[in-house]
Amino acid sequence: MRKKALITAACAAIVAGTLSSPALAAPKAEPAAQAPTAVQAPGTFTHPGVGVSRQQLDFVRAKVQAGAQPWTNAYNQAKNSNYGSLTRTPTPRAVVECGSYSNPNYGCTNEREDAIAAYTDALIWYVTRDDRYAQKAIQLMDAWSATLQDHTNSNAPLQTAWAGSSWPKAAEIIKHVYGNWPNSGRFGTMLRNVYLPEIINGSNSNGNWELSMTEAIQGIAVFLEDKTVYDKAISLYRVRVPAFVYLESDGALPKTKPSQNLNTTAKIVAYWQGQSTFVTGLTQETCRDFVHTGYGISAIGHVLETSRIQGIDLYPEFGERLRQALGFQSRWERNLETVPSWLCGGSVTRGLGPITEVGYNAMHTRLGYAMANTQALTESRRPAGSNNLFVAWETLTHAENPS
Repeated sequence: MRKKALITAACAAIVAGTLSSPALAAPKAEPAAQAPTAVQAPGTFTHPGVGVSRQQLDFVRAKVQAGAQPWTNAYNQAKNSNYGSLTRTPTPRAVVECGSYSNPNYGCTNEREDAIAAYTDALIWYVTRDDRYAQKAIQLMDAWSATLQDHTNSNAPLQTAWAGSSWPKAAEIIKHVYGNWPNSGRFGTMLRNVYLPEIINGSNSNGNWELSMTEAIQGIAVFLEDKTVYDKAISLYRVRVPAFVYLESDGALPKTKPSQNLNTTAKIVAYWQGQSTFVTGLTQETCRDFVHTGYGISAIGHVLETSRIQGIDLYPEFGERLRQALGFQSRWERNLETVPSWLCGGSVTRGLGPITEVGYNAMHTRLGYAMANTQALTESRRPAGSNNLFVAWETLTHAENPS
């Protein structure tokens, strides 16, 4: 196995831009801008605590047992998918090799989908208490932790981030609620020794890469109860989120990540896919396509949810960027109006994916903001399934979930 140094010193936190007035909707008055808290890791970790909490899972279980919608349809979608199959056979590899655009693809799809399957089985077990599903999740996690040694080729960091985002969600439920998992320590060793070294230092590529890495680092840190690793995740996040989602309050140009040396207007415009007009809610990848934009937005929401579960609410600091990114992309994803010439040259590539439920629930259900475009898009696409990479069943876990 390749030996990669695990650098755990947290980088300096960069303050996110102050909150701006909304570009799309007219919700209640904006919250006052808040400086970021100096505290990053929780004093004591909460379990299960990656993506969904025990209270959220209890809410889901009660809704499904009552046959309520949209949760019952969402549960059936997950249970009837290939990911929920009790006959699934794990397909681990010692070395997963992933090139650009999945060429080559030696174990990449297998790893990501086995990780999603483990999470799916963990959710089904939580709802039903049918031990067959917990044991299937354990079988999948044990197979990979007994085999995997490395990720290689150009997409190795992204592949590691995607799979590393799903595994801790499954592991948290199984270890801390189901409980009967003798090889949980070996699984944790895999996360620490195979996954973290590939992603711990972030990325200077497009923003969705580092945001997904941050999600995986944070989830792994929770499972390992490693405060230093957790701090690293939030430090990366504090720099990347303001550099991914633009707010008018940022000034004439978007914020940047210092290590990328985007020190001229021309460099920034090129990095923002040639977009030179910056408006609230635009993201660094909007003019690339909405698929990759959705990956970044999803990861932003996932980190905020896990942080909240861990007792450190980062929504006052980053929630407005999430809300505006969702609203802006949802507006144009709905395809109800002509794209103006100033936006991506008058043409956008849609395909946002099943990524709006978490942020919409946080900002609308819990915090009370009107989000007309996001609401219309989210409700029209329920139940949201999986993107087969690192997002799965978020209508089930987050639709109208007040917990």
